[in-house]
Amino acid sequence: MKKIALVTGAGSGIGKACAHALLKDGWQVIFVGRRADVLQAAIAASPDAANGIAMPADLSNEAEVKALFDAVKAKFGRLDLLFNNAGISLPYTLPGDLAGDDWRRMVDINLSGAFYCLSAAFKLMQTQSPQGGRIINNGSISAHVPRPGSIAYAATKHAVSGLTRAASLDGRAFGIAVGQIDIGNVTSDMTAKMTHGVPQADGSIKPEPCMDISAVVDTFMGMARLPLSANVLFTTVMATGMPFVGRG
Repeated sequence: MKKIALVTGAGSGIGKACAHALLKDGWQVIFVGRRADVLQAAIAASPDAANGIAMPADLSNEAEVKALFDAVKAKFGRLDLLFNNAGISLPYTLPGDLAGDDWRRMVDINLSGAFYCLSAAFKLMQTQSPQGGRIINNGSISAHVPRPGSIAYAATKHAVSGLTRAASLDGRAFGIAVGQIDIGNVTSDMTAKMTHGVPQADGSIKPEPCMDISAVVDTFMGMARLPLSANVLFTTVMATGMPFVGRG
């Protein structure tokens, strides 16, 4: 019997790459994002597309998330893995210049959306038979230290770490393993600017090293393949040369 995984933000980037790895590994994978056409294209790009299904949803909308997980339960009867990956970022903005609407949009997607999905997955895993499952939250290196001009992103990613710790504790009684992967500088269209220069803690603009997305996929799959008797609570995968540790 195939294990069932749900990946949010599965239309591109890290979500798409990890969803493809799950498909290759023999999982039934639910691709979740806002746009059905993007999700369908992401599934079609995999040689194992027959085991992928698109379920579009606005994850900042609690009712849509509930409907999504109700549909998962109705179709598959259970969920073995949630990769809580969807999120957004904003351009460099100082705290005094950040608009309330942008703050709320960031919180709605990066924090509330992550909670809605975690909550719904937790309930399904708690009540299904056999009980249990795994939830992996996509944090960020910003869950440890912020970049300049990123107060909303840093705040939401710090909060995601709180979700991980609390849900990991609450999941013990039900065989639900909750962990977090914190990622730094993956080569993608979104991070192309890092090779040209990004703001540093000392006020300078410098290029930063990036790593191939395969390093993230390998780390994620190591977590996903663990038996439920074991859990990676937090792990960090990053470009070796990026300025994460040090005095900035």
